[in-house]
Amino acid sequence: MKAIVITKPGGPEVLQLQQVEDPQIKDDEVLIRVEATAINRADTVQREGFYPLPKGASPYPGLECSGTIESVGKNVTRWKIGDQVCALLAGGGYAEKVAVPAGQVLPIPPGVSLRDAASFPEVASTVWSTIFMMSRLSAGETLLIHGGSSGIGTFAIQIAKYRGSRVFVTAGSEEKLAFCKSIGADVAINYKTEDFVTRVKEETGGQGVDVILDCTGASYYQRNLDSLNFDGRLFIIGFLGGFSTEADLRPLLGKRLTVQGASLRNRSHENKAVIISEVEKNVWPAIAEGKVKPVVYKSFPLSEAAEAHRLMESSQHTGKILLLP
Repeated sequence: MKAIVITKPGGPEVLQLQQVEDPQIKDDEVLIRVEATAINRADTVQREGFYPLPKGASPYPGLECSGTIESVGKNVTRWKIGDQVCALLAGGGYAEKVAVPAGQVLPIPPGVSLRDAASFPEVASTVWSTIFMMSRLSAGETLLIHGGSSGIGTFAIQIAKYRGSRVFVTAGSEEKLAFCKSIGADVAINYKTEDFVTRVKEETGGQGVDVILDCTGASYYQRNLDSLNFDGRLFIIGFLGGFSTEADLRPLLGKRLTVQGASLRNRSHENKAVIISEVEKNVWPAIAEGKVKPVVYKSFPLSEAAEAHRLMESSQHTGKILLLP
């Protein structure tokens, strides 16, 4: 099969389409012929050599895909050859075929094309496992999403609104903020021209928000603490603004705050299967109702993975970027 190989750590130019061996499936896995895969920030970090592979993961990038099942392991009962599915991967999506544990496979949601379904597994699993399963966002609470126009952001806006939350977002252009509002964001803050702490306080009568989903890390840490309401929860999923910082910890005690962090890729198969099951039960009905829609900015042929990475790193996009084998 053909796959994108990271020929050495570096910029987008190190991504090369090469002929490689087909993956071999284990007894509890299925083999998917890939219709589409989606790009995630983690792929660019892996390309640069800073994201070690989980044990046993494919060396090729790609953390989600959609496609058609070509073969099934002998212990697999739910799926059969010919099923159209999407899946959460530990790697290997940038290829014509990928092997994946059966517990990480989802049916294509009603009303969504096979191609667009590739945009859902990683964002749905990330958002559901963080702000809902761990931070317990509930109806009537307020959520602040940093990077509201990203793949994760555009998904989080829609599912949080569906479940009855008031949604705040930050983004870096008026165009992106307008898009976030068009899909449900209640308050849109331009982080380049406004202080989000001030705006959050203004919009919440001085209280702050209940939950923050943050991809920025160090540079926002203190301001995130200052933006939270009593019993507020900060969930960190990325470090675009750095790894380390000094902070005034008094708000943690004074406001009874919780700070959590998690990544998805290095979780066990069993843990991922639990998340996937929760996603199917709680998120798929919202997609079937048309309340959560795929947000796909652009699709590239697999051979143009380098160009797709350049777009991702430019942050000019809104939503997801797909690769098509």
